[in-house]
Amino acid sequence: MPQLISVPNLSTDVHLGQTFPLGATVYADGVNFCLFSKHAERVTLLLFDRPNDPAPARTIELHRGRNRTFYYWHVFVKGLKAGQVYAYRVDGPHEPEKGHRFDPDKVLLDPYAKAIVGKDIYDRKAAMALGDNCAQALRSVVVDTSVYDWEDDHAPRTPYAASIIYELHVGGFTRNPNSGLSENKRGTYAGLIEKIPYLKELGITAVELLPVHYFDPEDAQPGLTNYWGYSTIGFFAPHQGYSAADDPLEVVDEFRDMVKALHKAGIEVILDVVFNHTAEGNEKGPTLSFRGIDNRTYYILDEDKSSYSNYSGCGNSVKANHPVVGGLILDSLRYWVSEMHVDGFRFDLASVLVRDTKGVPLHGSEIATANIIWAIESDPILAGTKLIAEAWDAAGLYSVGKFVELADWFAEWNGPFRDDVRRFVKGDNGAVPALASRLLGSPDIYYRQDTDINRSINFVTCHDGFTLVDLVSYNEKHNEANGEKNRDGTNDNFSWNCGVEGETDDPKINQLRLRQIKNFLTILFFSQGTPMLLMGDPVGRTQQGNNNGYCQDNELSWFDWSGEETHSDETHFLRGIIALTQSLSLFLEESLLPVLNFALPRFPDENDGSEGDGQDGEEPVYKPLPPVDEAALREMYLKATKDLPGSCVVWHGVKLAQPDWSYTSHTLAVTLFHPGAEEILHLIFNAYWEPLNFELPPLNDGLIWHRLVDTYLPTPLDFQEPAIASPVEGETYWVQPRSSVVLMAK
Repeated sequence: MPQLISVPNLSTDVHLGQTFPLGATVYADGVNFCLFSKHAERVTLLLFDRPNDPAPARTIELHRGRNRTFYYWHVFVKGLKAGQVYAYRVDGPHEPEKGHRFDPDKVLLDPYAKAIVGKDIYDRKAAMALGDNCAQALRSVVVDTSVYDWEDDHAPRTPYAASIIYELHVGGFTRNPNSGLSENKRGTYAGLIEKIPYLKELGITAVELLPVHYFDPEDAQPGLTNYWGYSTIGFFAPHQGYSAADDPLEVVDEFRDMVKALHKAGIEVILDVVFNHTAEGNEKGPTLSFRGIDNRTYYILDEDKSSYSNYSGCGNSVKANHPVVGGLILDSLRYWVSEMHVDGFRFDLASVLVRDTKGVPLHGSEIATANIIWAIESDPILAGTKLIAEAWDAAGLYSVGKFVELADWFAEWNGPFRDDVRRFVKGDNGAVPALASRLLGSPDIYYRQDTDINRSINFVTCHDGFTLVDLVSYNEKHNEANGEKNRDGTNDNFSWNCGVEGETDDPKINQLRLRQIKNFLTILFFSQGTPMLLMGDPVGRTQQGNNNGYCQDNELSWFDWSGEETHSDETHFLRGIIALTQSLSLFLEESLLPVLNFALPRFPDENDGSEGDGQDGEEPVYKPLPPVDEAALREMYLKATKDLPGSCVVWHGVKLAQPDWSYTSHTLAVTLFHPGAEEILHLIFNAYWEPLNFELPPLNDGLIWHRLVDTYLPTPLDFQEPAIASPVEGETYWVQPRSSVVLMAK
């Protein structure tokens, strides 16, 4: 309990309080408030009667001598309870050249606020301008998280090998009027609950929610909205704009209702968290919380201290490796796991988190032992949760492979998987060796033998970039609606419009586009690693060529529920391959290691500048595979029984055991054995624009190849369940142009 000693000259219900926990903590007879600020000279607590009141009903100035211990400002107010609306004013030096930006005119959020109100009165411009912004400011709310009935809720703890991740925007998933939901539930946590049967039927085991931490929707170009939510201002509070409720305490419970309902369906909840920057932007941005509480503590500043180091591309960079800021990050993660029951986190621009307090990248063992990444991974409350890094930042620090190499539990978004698979399906030269590596879980990137190969999170599309249908419909981005003259968004999309830019009525082009979509899905789900889908891809969601829809809170970005009928071919195909791969030991075990000396080719070192490394336009030269003993190969096939040692991988081209790794190759085939489970698959990928006749491996007596997948065939022949799969006659299979085939030995 806080120390109940009255503060002179105030009232008998105000007491000294204590330094822990940070934030607002509910006790039987009142609330303890605690705020960290090393450089503040005066802190005032504001108490509001109602969320949108223009002025506080009461102010309590914290005494520097009595209500401050070390750098912690604290006070206990008797009689307060959950639901109390509060905020702070913090005064101190305003010396930007020294990194201090205190402004007593600004009303500030508690960094530990568990609920935030004021969205109806909030004005970002008022927080940027001179003068008092109290009437237009966001406010914090006292929350008691102990008064919720979780019933028998428990974490599904689905292993990566059995996980199918679905990246989902809470608002956009159900905001479309054709969602079939009542108006008050559209775009809400409650609305997502209504759509759990859809996710379950598709085969999804985890939803990865775009940011649901409270964010500033006004952090966008004039007239537009920050739709994605990568503009956090409250790391403990669920975003109120995604709630069907107005009461801030009900917002918290509605989020927990959603988690509980998803868990009952066996679906995990992964939060996309943004600890690399905040909504306060650069030196011209608003003062909402951290900037006004202790700017030098929370942000990495440039050498002159008046400007911000911008490794995030969003104006500022959080000083994650400062003890206090790192503590806030850990406390936030612990809160969402222990009190909100979420199952994991995807860390946006995680490479910012491996920069020290001056912005210098940490190297080698420093990443695993001396910073916030190590602290997160070793935390007992977070043990067993999914921790996924987007292993790059906006300042060129590209760390793909580093988190998995040096950390023992982190997984990573596999950016090279996206790019290399796109290049192969598009038909680019030089893509075959990279495809081979991506199919096997990218051992050229994730080469640790003591870790789970499925910590490679494989994806072809995500929120940032083209949707799947746009990937096969546009050669160029079309972001004019974003108000930045099409300068925003990446130019490196590795997309192909199949002959016409945008939508078309040409049936041949639409058939080709559908085939390309199925090719992408086949490679994604028949690769080692954990697959991730983008919301709406199974039903043809298009953004009309916009590859940076962060500010498009409209039907351009929303899930179109009419697509369930108009794109039933994609849905049938996807549901089939998800169910199939989730039933095979080949994809459910922790690793699949190439053996029998059929190794991957050597990849040129892009940095060595040597001849034949692909620099300056010359064709790269790949180290050839060892010579193949055809007699031994045939014997191996004929002995594909339980006696073979472990899982096996054998590469082919059009000819058996003769893969074509050349720069101009567009074909690859591979046989996957799992003798212990008596599973044999043969995958064929033909990105060439002509049909090719591929030799098929011989099988043991009594086994016949059966066709599971042929992306050239119409629905329902494009996918057939093993029980009804068509037998393949002969020793070869004609694979049509730009098609993928999956055969199973039965």
